[in-house]
Amino acid sequence: GISRSNTKPTTGGPLSGAAVIEAVDASLKRLQTDYIDLYQLHWPGRITPHFGKHWPNNQSFAEVDAAAEEANMLDVLQGLDTCVKAGKIRFCGLSDDTTWGIATYLNLAEKHDLPRMVTIQNEFNLLMAKDWPYLIEHCAMEDVAYLPWSPLATGILTGKYRNGALPKGSRLDIMGGPNQRHRLFRDRELSHHAVEAYCEVAAKHNVTPAQLALIWCDNVSGVTSSIIGATTMAQLKEDMAAFDMLLTDEMAKDISAVFEKFPQPF
Repeated sequence: GISRSNTKPTTGGPLSGAAVIEAVDASLKRLQTDYIDLYQLHWPGRITPHFGKHWPNNQSFAEVDAAAEEANMLDVLQGLDTCVKAGKIRFCGLSDDTTWGIATYLNLAEKHDLPRMVTIQNEFNLLMAKDWPYLIEHCAMEDVAYLPWSPLATGILTGKYRNGALPKGSRLDIMGGPNQRHRLFRDRELSHHAVEAYCEVAAKHNVTPAQLALIWCDNVSGVTSSIIGATTMAQLKEDMAAFDMLLTDEMAKDISAVFEKFPQPF
């Protein structure tokens, strides 16, 4: 199984070696299992360019204390090492991290003979492809599996929000909340223009919009495995069928034409 954790489960404290050990024990208890195959850190303790923070000057990297961050990362690796040696987890990975984060963790692991990060799970889809090419190249060169989360852009690429629709119980409906925090950075006019265009491409090639997005993601060089989510069995079957479909040259050409118009719509 796969488990992810970013904070101490009881106190909500910062990411640390002690927090990892406590979180792993809590995960084992919740999962009712003896060990976890892949344990991924949910996200770094530092601010990273994810969740709408990827635009220039949204944050200042110059203000980050690199030495302090490295010391924390070493502490985290030591906590993971304790868990690996105890047989509680087998492999370690990252989520929502950066090229610098990957490189630093790998260097620290080699220098101190600690567990090597083998995966990274980041948002990647037709509306959010900022990891191409630099981070994905780094993963390929360092043999780190790249696992896109939300290849359907939290469901936006399925087309279910077209024409202003907001289906009851959908992710945007549930996660919008009073301040719309989770909707604002994805729910943009350009995003919906892009989705309309992708829906037309999907119709032309006799696949659903969701399948088009998954076919594309699965065929990006360097992508290891796409992480899908489904609410119903029908959605799951629709998504799974996409991985047996062929990305034809004509389909790829049509997708690229839309992508060039909307390379980063949110």
